[in-house]
Amino acid sequence: MPGHFPVSDRHQHQQHTLFASNHRKQAICLLLRGHIFGNTLDELIKMDSKISLSSIQKTVWDGQLPLEIILAPSESRTYDQTDPYLISCPRVSYLPSLLPRLRVFFSSSLINPNSNPHDGWFSFEGVPLKWHYPVGLLYDLYAGADPASKGRRGDEFDESTDSASGSLPWRLTVHFSDWPDEELVRLDADGMVINDAFINSVKEADFLRSGNAKGIMSLSKEDSSGLWKAVQDVDLPSFQRISNILLPPPSQPFRNVPIRLFLPLSPDSDSPSLKVVQSPLPPSIPTSTINASQAAISRGSPSTQSQTIGTALHTLLPNLFPSRRTPVLAKPVLHGAVVPMSAPIEEVVRSSAYGDGWAYIVVRMMG
Repeated sequence: MPGHFPVSDRHQHQQHTLFASNHRKQAICLLLRGHIFGNTLDELIKMDSKISLSSIQKTVWDGQLPLEIILAPSESRTYDQTDPYLISCPRVSYLPSLLPRLRVFFSSSLINPNSNPHDGWFSFEGVPLKWHYPVGLLYDLYAGADPASKGRRGDEFDESTDSASGSLPWRLTVHFSDWPDEELVRLDADGMVINDAFINSVKEADFLRSGNAKGIMSLSKEDSSGLWKAVQDVDLPSFQRISNILLPPPSQPFRNVPIRLFLPLSPDSDSPSLKVVQSPLPPSIPTSTINASQAAISRGSPSTQSQTIGTALHTLLPNLFPSRRTPVLAKPVLHGAVVPMSAPIEEVVRSSAYGDGWAYIVVRMMG
């Protein structure tokens, strides 16, 4: 898979030697260098208007997260002494794509040698991770600290940043037994369960954008399977070719914008359940100023303005976002970056949605 490390079966032995070596610090720094510390999403959106939405989308798809994955000690012949697996993982990808290589990597350490790759599941600090959510969203939900600024000084990696010393690499545990049936749907050997979950999410987004699901339903079987394959392979050109069939042209506004908001869990909460807010959000709203309203009446037509991240958050979560313009109590995070409150929601989705067409915004408390 492009952007993943190791990148081919041919180099697997060499890479596994690297991962099993004593030079873990160097390996971790190598992975961290693959993480984007340069132009974050908020900087890109604030840049010159000449920056195209496709340029932002490319930056989003280039985003990587360094992962350090250990085998669950209860499943390991050496308990907690098994070497970890290090990989630079695209933010837009999904954790189950790692299971085949993880099963091979940990094969000699597994107590149960008969487990299969699709028996695998991931946890973070004891919480099972939803496999149908992209890696970047999971990180933003469970481990993302305040979005980091540039983590380099010249060509040298700055190990004093939060990303180097704290939350990165993201340390996950992989399990190949004791599936948490109450929290996760089981995977299958052919990968159809995750494929169907992805396509169903694409259908939901398509319905919100267009008011129907004709777009996704009209895709050829080749394009339908190709969309998921493009996400798995992090193949942006192939993805864009198929996605452009589904997206209304820029001259045709969305009917509603597919955005999901994830609320912060209470610090004393005993439940790992995520709180999700979703409501139809039109890309434009009536202009609120009196002068504009009077002008619209004189023209005989309503006056509208672009719906922004700020107006949407104020509408859906007024207690957390009392201001439409400035984050006061909480901030919206997408792809590890704070999204400007002034950003039009349709442009955010066109440029920065995940592969299933949704913009997954994590609400993070301030202070």
